[in-house]
Amino acid sequence: MSGSRAANGATGPVIILLGPPGAGKGTQAQRLMAARGMVQLSTGDMLRAAVKAGTPVGLEAKAIMEAGGLVPDHVVSGLIDEALGTTPPGTGIIFDGYPRTLAQAESLDALLAAHGRHLDRVIEIDVDEDALVDRITGRFTCAKCGEGYHDRHKLPRVAGVCDRCGSTEFKRRPDDNEATVRTRMAEYRAKTAPILPLYEARGLVARVDGMAPIEDVARGLAALLPA
Repeated sequence: MSGSRAANGATGPVIILLGPPGAGKGTQAQRLMAARGMVQLSTGDMLRAAVKAGTPVGLEAKAIMEAGGLVPDHVVSGLIDEALGTTPPGTGIIFDGYPRTLAQAESLDALLAAHGRHLDRVIEIDVDEDALVDRITGRFTCAKCGEGYHDRHKLPRVAGVCDRCGSTEFKRRPDDNEATVRTRMAEYRAKTAPILPLYEARGLVARVDGMAPIEDVARGLAALLPA
């Protein structure tokens, strides 16, 4: 897919994937990467990589973080600029966790234009808050192999024994509790509220039902991307 886009001079699709923690953004991004050869640009991951690699932007960010400051927009824009410059034109891009403010959204438009690209879609994985609380607070994993389970939707076939490896030890993430999940939902709404009207006015926003089965969500996302 990416090869044919590069051959005819077209650029790969550029999307922003939105959704609160637990909505399935990571799962769906991985599927798009595998099926369409897209790359996922997460500013948090990019920042850590730049610091580790010692790039000019990474060194600036490291100094700011070590001084206890917040990484400013111009540094994040530098990371995006670097990533766009090293991503082949025919390769699609998924933005995750960026932009979160109107200033960042405007900066992204300028950066994409400078690299001959444009934003195709802003896709929100829509979830029901109460159902999401149930989904997250009920999950647990095998402590040995990492196989995932759920109190209501996927218990081990033999109580207390992992289906995959036979271990009898399981664990839960300490932040998988109702108070934390609802706080994350509120934070997500606060962060996306400024940018959604901007993109809705441009006709770029679409939503998929994040409470549907994973395969249905994947099909919904695929249908929203350019052919």
